[in-house]
Amino acid sequence: MTRPVWPVRPGPVQQVQLSAHRCLTRAAVERALALDVDFVEFDVERCGDGTLVVFHDSVVEVEGEEVELASMTVDELRSVVPDLLLYDEVLDALAGNRRAHLDLKFVGNCAEATARAVERLGAENLVVTTLDDDAVREVRDWAEAQGIDLLVGLSLGRKVTGFPVWRQLRVRASEVWPHLRYRQSRANVVVAHHWLARAGLAGFARRRGMPLLVWTIDTPRSLEHWLRPGRAWLVTTNRPEEALGVRERVGSRRRPAGRA
Repeated sequence: MTRPVWPVRPGPVQQVQLSAHRCLTRAAVERALALDVDFVEFDVERCGDGTLVVFHDSVVEVEGEEVELASMTVDELRSVVPDLLLYDEVLDALAGNRRAHLDLKFVGNCAEATARAVERLGAENLVVTTLDDDAVREVRDWAEAQGIDLLVGLSLGRKVTGFPVWRQLRVRASEVWPHLRYRQSRANVVVAHHWLARAGLAGFARRRGMPLLVWTIDTPRSLEHWLRPGRAWLVTTNRPEEALGVRERVGSRRRPAGRA
């Protein structure tokens, strides 16, 4: 089977790409594959035995207590989460079918996980995101050493609940004014929570000629705003069916009269 290649790099004013958000189960992946979305987004964690799994959190509840995935084997985790998907299973499902939006939730050896995705899907069919500056730099350095043109984004807009007030302020300041973090991490995609994108990061990306990935857009009003051609490069959504309809509608408004 010949693997399809889609254009990943953004052009001047083009249709906004759509990513089906948080496809963490087999049913969610199959649902996304049945739609005309451009990317399938999934989170990757690492168990204590080194196995990469598709999971959002670093902890799981076991008999009423939170247990770190880093202290569990994949078999122990599967006994608690019977429908657990392995990382390689999702890569196999997407190969030749959709591009992958890979959100790394762990730190350390991120380049190794990325290399497996590149080998299976091709760098042109992949975007990698993470909240960790060092992880971004690790993946970027690896890709550059391999001569691979890979999109790697530093995500801004992390939850700060439970942090001391001084740390909350520090984190938010580094997200509103992210120049230093982007320069040091070498991220080549701006990945912003939608309120940060509206607060100035859309302009930050535009001025630097960098792709803008906005997460997570679910309300009708936000979908109407961010799916207008040229507003962003990629939008993640938990409502991909509705988003596809909105994208078609707002895109058709820009077509010249008399053209299909």
